[in-house]
Amino acid sequence: MTSPYRAIFAAPGTRAFSAAGLVGRMPLSMLGVGIVTMISQVTGQYGLAGALSATVALSGAAVGPQVSRLVDRYGQARVLRPTAAVTVVSVLTLLAAVRGGAPHWLFFVCAVGIGATPSLGAMVRARWSAIHRGAPELLHTAYSFESVVDEIVFILGPILSIGLCTVWFSEAGPLLAAAFLGIGVLLLTAQRGTEPQPHPRAHHAGGSALRSPGMPVLIGVFVGTGSVFGAVDVITLAFADERGHKPAASLVLATYALGSCLAGLAFGLIRPRGTAQGRFLLGVCLMAVSMIPPLLVGNLVFLAMALFFSGLTIAPTMVTSMNLVERLVPRAKLTEGITWTSTGLAIGVALGAALAGRVTDAHGASAAFAVPACAALLAATVAGLGYRRLHPAPEREEPRGGYDDGHGTIGAHDAVDGHGGVA
Repeated sequence: MTSPYRAIFAAPGTRAFSAAGLVGRMPLSMLGVGIVTMISQVTGQYGLAGALSATVALSGAAVGPQVSRLVDRYGQARVLRPTAAVTVVSVLTLLAAVRGGAPHWLFFVCAVGIGATPSLGAMVRARWSAIHRGAPELLHTAYSFESVVDEIVFILGPILSIGLCTVWFSEAGPLLAAAFLGIGVLLLTAQRGTEPQPHPRAHHAGGSALRSPGMPVLIGVFVGTGSVFGAVDVITLAFADERGHKPAASLVLATYALGSCLAGLAFGLIRPRGTAQGRFLLGVCLMAVSMIPPLLVGNLVFLAMALFFSGLTIAPTMVTSMNLVERLVPRAKLTEGITWTSTGLAIGVALGAALAGRVTDAHGASAAFAVPACAALLAATVAGLGYRRLHPAPEREEPRGGYDDGHGTIGAHDAVDGHGGVA
């Protein structure tokens, strides 16, 4: 492991909570595509599959930030266990309903419950922020590492979920995802030494993290970005199915995540130049340009190549986004702030998956690649119009004698303790 990555793991407990986060985040890439695969296997209706995936995402968009607000207020252990239990029970009920041929309305009820899935990525990033708050370069590397973990999840998750659903039995992918969630939450919440301190009083004043400057802009961009992700998942599965190689869809999606994974590893080794706002705008625009090649491909090999190069733009943009959130919201609301970006993604995934499913059913998978291309253009437009509003929260403003390196403002009065945090 190269030195910047070795440095972030010097603090006790960091390896353990990051590993738990990896396990607990597997449903992030497994549940949606697993439900799509399962429903398409059983019913052959991509429209229904996309609608269920969209319902899960919309439910998560509504419930996720509220769960994270409770986490900021009461702590991770007290909140994550019961919410994860709701998700696991909902997944098991959905699988039983599909297996038993229950009416479709019951599928949607279960999908709403699945939306209670807690954002393990936000929980892990909140722990990194608490540990390395006084060292912005280490925090940048930590966020880069977690972006790589996200991409590992998106490499392995679709392969496992689609592969198990198509090779073993239709419900196998979502079933394994539920097991990963339960195990990951239990492992993470058992580690109390690195859990951020709750802030019960801070949540009586100031309202939601949404009131912080620039958060609506970030969320709008993430809606467009999520639409790209949701649409690409559904379309790639249908694209492979049309060509008689449905299981190969997992490998194509893995190349998409692999590109982002490699870019994230490289990004964590450098000290980015310029402002975080400027890097954010550049990254979103490059993501938009990268969605043009998939419109032109005609087979799975070229689609995999196009998505790999598109993936190279993802991780640096996501890392920069997390650095912006860390600046935009008060520390007492950091978990909620990070989750709001996930909420924007979830809303986008819902819209992208549903629209892509309908366009695919009506016009075929190749034509449906216009959906993620338009969504990426929308994200770039929102970023271009609103990036000047990405100002830090009052407590993150540069104090006298401080400096801003583009990752966060560090003042001369901030004393760094032995764990890399601010004393």
